[in-house]
Amino acid sequence: MKAYLVITTESGKARDIAHAIAALPGVKMADACWGVGDVYAVAEFPAWKDLNELVLDKVHQVSGVIRTETHVAIEG
Repeated sequence: MKAYLVITTESGKARDIAHAIAALPGVKMADACWGVGDVYAVAEFPAWKDLNELVLDKVHQVSGVIRTETHVAIEG
């Protein structure tokens, strides 16, 4: 399963958080961006449980993360 994560950060922390998120297992890329959402990341996992652990146990624990949105890709 593939998911897109949109992460809102504290001011001035987007680059550091993007680097921290990119280093997590299962994360394929993470970039600091302009506009709504400060960091956009792509993650791939074989099961829901793994995605839950990434978002709830790892991303939410990164200092400076305020909010996340997770969008699961639907394969056609």
